[in-house]
Amino acid sequence: MKPISFWHRLLDLISPRLCVVCGNRLTVTEDTICSPCNLHLPRTAFATAPYDNEMAKLFWHQIPIERAAALFYYEPHAETANIIYQLKYKNHPEIGEVMGRMTARELLSSSFFDGIDCIVPVPLARKRLRQRGYNQSLEIAKGVSELAGIPIYNKVVKRNIFAGSQTSKGRWERNENVEKVFELIDGASIRNKHLLIIDDVVTTGATVIACANELCKAGNVKVSVLALGFAKS
Repeated sequence: MKPISFWHRLLDLISPRLCVVCGNRLTVTEDTICSPCNLHLPRTAFATAPYDNEMAKLFWHQIPIERAAALFYYEPHAETANIIYQLKYKNHPEIGEVMGRMTARELLSSSFFDGIDCIVPVPLARKRLRQRGYNQSLEIAKGVSELAGIPIYNKVVKRNIFAGSQTSKGRWERNENVEKVFELIDGASIRNKHLLIIDDVVTTGATVIACANELCKAGNVKVSVLALGFAKS
């Protein structure tokens, strides 16, 4: 662990940083989430059975799924939902990178990343990207890439339209909402590769399935999926 510099401590004193979950002040050694909230984060432990878990089953017979995992169970009105809310809607892209590193750090002890060739973050439509200023899935991917040493392929698929938020939609509406939304633009670079698709939250899996099916048009593609949150539908 790198030593905490004087300037870092001074800045922390002048402008205290707060835990994204509970809002309490962070210590100089904490980042984004405080130790108690980290300890009580409702972790999924999906990486212990990466092909046979609640999240992976969403993708069975839908895409050539190899593994699937999420860091924690996501509940819309729980305190832990602040992680996703602040990341997506409050202009805090740094949360994605920090949580991406945390997720990767916890999965490195398993074989989850073995054989994966590249990371593909789920893209945002151009309009939503302009509104938000960043793609939260790409920010998460940066943190994962840093620790796992897997390159990010951010230009292989695009999202053509923004069909409205998935948040208030049911399962079938979600499926229809993302149908034909994605477009493969560089299949050659991912042909014969094992891709890790990264999203912020997986609920029904509709968005990831639509994205993966488009990516599979490249030919002989294997898919794994990683998210910060998994919301039970």
